[in-house]
Amino acid sequence: MTVDARTPVLVGVGQFTERIDDDGYRGRSSVELATEAVRAALADTGADPAVVAEAVDTVAGLRQFEICTPAPPPLGASDNYPRSVARRIGFDPARAVLEPIGGNGPQKLVTEFAGEIAAGNADVVVIMGSENGSTLRYFAKREDKPEHAEQVGGQLENRGYGYEYYMTEYTVAHGLTGAPVQYGLLDNARRARLGATVDQYRRQMAELFAPMSTVAAANPYSSSPVARTPAEIATVDECNRMIADPYPRLLVARDQVNQGAALVLMSVAAARRLGVPEANWVYLHGHADLVEQQLLDRRHLDVSHAATGAVTEALRVAGIGLADIATFDLYSCFPFPVFAVCDGTGLATDDPRGLTLTGGLPYFGGPGNSYSLHAIAETVHRMRAQPGSFGLIGANGGIMSKYSVGIYSAAPAPWRDNDDAAIQAGIDTAPTVASVRSVDGDGVIETYSVRYDWPVRTGIIVGRTGTDDRRFLAVCTDPALVDLMSNGDPLGARIAVEFADGVNRASLY
Repeated sequence: MTVDARTPVLVGVGQFTERIDDDGYRGRSSVELATEAVRAALADTGADPAVVAEAVDTVAGLRQFEICTPAPPPLGASDNYPRSVARRIGFDPARAVLEPIGGNGPQKLVTEFAGEIAAGNADVVVIMGSENGSTLRYFAKREDKPEHAEQVGGQLENRGYGYEYYMTEYTVAHGLTGAPVQYGLLDNARRARLGATVDQYRRQMAELFAPMSTVAAANPYSSSPVARTPAEIATVDECNRMIADPYPRLLVARDQVNQGAALVLMSVAAARRLGVPEANWVYLHGHADLVEQQLLDRRHLDVSHAATGAVTEALRVAGIGLADIATFDLYSCFPFPVFAVCDGTGLATDDPRGLTLTGGLPYFGGPGNSYSLHAIAETVHRMRAQPGSFGLIGANGGIMSKYSVGIYSAAPAPWRDNDDAAIQAGIDTAPTVASVRSVDGDGVIETYSVRYDWPVRTGIIVGRTGTDDRRFLAVCTDPALVDLMSNGDPLGARIAVEFADGVNRASLY
């Protein structure tokens, strides 16, 4: 098949992992981790890396956790992450971009810049991400801290933090900070729909994730290459403590990692000009990027219309069905994002094709916003090895807030636009749930989580008022209710709620 010269092709991928117990560990910065990954991606093109680097006109970086808030980074950081990496390698792109927070970012950037290439607005693009969370923790209480601050200046399209979509003053006041507790609300809402007991659901989550750990155990870039059994994942003990209900540690994304990943995307014309072998070209056959309603507005907390819609639309654009996919990597920070795609599309949770190529975020590692770059890298290698097959990436951001899907193959295909706007309009205009900020009276628990990471164990509740079924948030330190939430099943339990100082506080009715 002859494709247009402006068709985007993914031609190089690279990964890098530094473990603190490795020989030669030296506490690399996020910039240094990304630099190693970009060098690997340039080499992976099969062309002269220096020639490819010189041709790069755009570099885009995923925002690291250490620069996700206005607080000073513990070891310092670059004032221009993408250009710091470019300078180390020796190229000076015309455009540098820093993406907001969100695990959907890697696939979103691939789709965005593939479109820019097709439109003639870019020619050779490097996309990169990295996290040095393990190193930050290692040096937290040490005196011999490395200095990671850099001042490089230059143009930077800083797209901001993006937190405003994920939280409000109201949700923060009621303990919805951090991902585990918020995803706990979603998984417990799904358990309510299924009618499963606490033990039954924990076993289902463990059975979903255990095969991922086996994949991670064989992946040389994994942060925790250890195969786990379902029983090991489901058993709460000293080594597998509870983080936020319903999750013990082995069901939670591992963010203490030192990992970097990168890819090189270019036009067919550039690939030919730079001498990239066609055997290295991988095409983006289908793509979609959708945004879910705000968490408390969603009529059903146990599903994700954005995830289901994005998978469905990407398959339509690619002109294939779910049965045609050879490999999957579904974002797996917690069980719910994987369950949501399976529930919405009919994909079996034990599909023999597997649901990850990396090993998943709790075992391979969860490098902040850049995890799915690693998944794309693994998919590219698999597509090259299996010409004509298709690989699907599902990348999730926020609290099932944004979902991006890419479908890849080495089989040539033209660039195709999607119909995201129409699907997004349907999500945006779907019925929402009426809510109330302050409650004095009785209610029932719709879903819940428990924070084990606070000085006082605290229950977090999404409830419905007893009078008019409006949704509200509440926190709970009442011993009887916290005990029920930690050791029993509070779904549907009747509670008493009092509002004071901007917070709803619940106790057992």
